[in-house]
Amino acid sequence: MVGASGAGKSTLLHILGALDRPTSGEVLLEGSAISKLSDRGLAELRSRRVGFVFQFHHLLPEFSALENVMLPRMVIGESKSGAERAARAVLEEVGLGERLHHRPAELSGGEQQRVAVARALANEPAVVLADEPSGNLDRENARRLQDLLWSLRDARGRTFVIATHDASIARRADRVLELADGVVAAVAPGSIHDLSMGEKR
Repeated sequence: MVGASGAGKSTLLHILGALDRPTSGEVLLEGSAISKLSDRGLAELRSRRVGFVFQFHHLLPEFSALENVMLPRMVIGESKSGAERAARAVLEEVGLGERLHHRPAELSGGEQQRVAVARALANEPAVVLADEPSGNLDRENARRLQDLLWSLRDARGRTFVIATHDASIARRADRVLELADGVVAAVAPGSIHDLSMGEKR
């Protein structure tokens, strides 16, 4: 999703991720209308079926990378040993197998964001929602993050919905939606040549 600041990208992600309820319309996840769920049902859906990656990683500073990624699985009732096995596996997958016991302050910005991606994938969600995931990274780390997201998409068969101002991310997407003033202004399947990338027309 692309669009100027204030166009509604983050709001739409919040609605898709069951953080906010829509005032009209409906959101279907795997064929089910999520707005019909109770607050408890929405919380369970967020815990099990949706992963979140934000511009700022929001890692717990007192916990190691491994412990940060274990948390989502422990929240849903998995044993510590099971959560640790799963967290180790996904951290290996994102290239941080040698950094398991480092706290966020001991990791680079790119590594912290990879921990955040691993945490989003910990519970094997149906969809991962990413809000400006490369917005706080330098160009090289942003490129590495893109490569990681696309490799995870292919390896895991997961859907990633990404809100971004970064044209290089949008160029790689299978489908691009441009938002303007809270509505979809244009759709480009696999191309952004006809989109303004957030510039006002």
